[in-house]
Amino acid sequence: MQQLQTKVAIIGAGSAGLSAWHAARKHTDDVVLIEEGPYGTTCARVGCMPSKLLIAAANTAHSARNAAMFGVAVNEVAVDGQAVMARVKRERDRFVDNVLSSMKSIPESHRLQGHARFIDPHTLAIGDHTQLTANAIIIATGSRPTWPRLLEGAGNRLIINDDVFDWETLPGSVAVVGPGVIGMELGQALSRLGVRTRTFGVGGAVGPFQSDKLRQLADETFNRELYLDPDATIEQVEQQGDGVAITFYERESRQKTTELFDYVLAATGRKPNVDQLGIEKAGVALDARGVPRFNRFTTQCLAQDNTPSHIFIAGDANQSVPLLHEAITEGKIAGRNAACLDDVQMGQRNVALAVVFTEPQMAIVGESRAALEARYGGCDCIAEGGVSFDDQGRARVMGENHGYLALYAEHGSGRFLGAEMLGPRAEHIAHLLAWALEQTLTVSQMLTMPFYHPVVEEGVRSGLRDLQASLKQGAGIAERCMECGPGD
Repeated sequence: MQQLQTKVAIIGAGSAGLSAWHAARKHTDDVVLIEEGPYGTTCARVGCMPSKLLIAAANTAHSARNAAMFGVAVNEVAVDGQAVMARVKRERDRFVDNVLSSMKSIPESHRLQGHARFIDPHTLAIGDHTQLTANAIIIATGSRPTWPRLLEGAGNRLIINDDVFDWETLPGSVAVVGPGVIGMELGQALSRLGVRTRTFGVGGAVGPFQSDKLRQLADETFNRELYLDPDATIEQVEQQGDGVAITFYERESRQKTTELFDYVLAATGRKPNVDQLGIEKAGVALDARGVPRFNRFTTQCLAQDNTPSHIFIAGDANQSVPLLHEAITEGKIAGRNAACLDDVQMGQRNVALAVVFTEPQMAIVGESRAALEARYGGCDCIAEGGVSFDDQGRARVMGENHGYLALYAEHGSGRFLGAEMLGPRAEHIAHLLAWALEQTLTVSQMLTMPFYHPVVEEGVRSGLRDLQASLKQGAGIAERCMECGPGD
């Protein structure tokens, strides 16, 4: 076994790991990047990009079927499953190739292939061929799908989102378990492409929403075109030949029924890939999930005595905000700080921004009202306003007039605090609102911004006016809410 030393070792060559590599190299040439699996990042290979390719095909088919609304006759909509999947894989491979091309900027002498595990806080074993000692170590190992034991009854008909993008053609039917981001995006896309789908959840959640109003509205809206039961009772999952039988209670009738599907797609959550690193030998403090405790502004892990460690964690491995742009940000912070251990600095973290690419789209900017109330200690300092898109001008023109935008602000100061949205063009509206939140604008300041006509963004103005009307003003109100204040 060869013995190597380095200043910075990065475990994982995904989005966070690559970002960390480039940041660290600005301060030192002594950096080693370790990867166990194929290069290419989760986003490019099995995540963001291939899923959006599938969604684009699905939305095209859906638009064609609904063209009669605009007086456009489409005689037949035929979905060629092989052609759909061929384009998905062809374009997916282009995105992966772009990532692989960027890997060429990293010299082979600075790359190690194999599974990494801790021998002690400063030493890693890489496969059975290398022992690497590092001054600083960055954990950027990503995460993997998990599912309840009940679904294992599906045998080899149980799949995850990764498997979808290996299909040669579309199946006849899929049961989706988990109406979160992945489940809702893929479930709706498959349904629009002609795949018989049913989507099951537990507890009533739909997408990322915490608002009861938006959860209910999303439930009602999506059920107009597909079967969604966010609080389902599944009694049995059993493989039968080349399919899987699911016994469940129908949403409306509550009658027990058994239905056969080609596959069961598990979209029930993800687990950080830290449990196979020998993390117990890293000398870091772990939370109840076995994930290292860390400072989100430095990405620096805490040692077991609660002092700052030489180990950093970035991206999906820490399960803080499992989104691509957050992984890249955390990688930059971790790479810089690991290369400059004597001068660890706080990195800039942006406001929370999440988008789900269903139709209507779902988005959250900042925190939900429930989270805000918890941060303000439960006092009545949060104002809420909103707007329905059912009669919004541009939304009606496009035939996409469904949804609601909930907006939150602080009484007294009028400071904008966040939003939850189900509706058309939410991906763009969410960015505008995130920029306003990042700039700590007040509702009054936001209302001074230009709004063109006719655009969906005019709905934002209507919502802001409603929010403004609900704000309580006055020095006493402001002083009280400042005393309560949002927590850390």
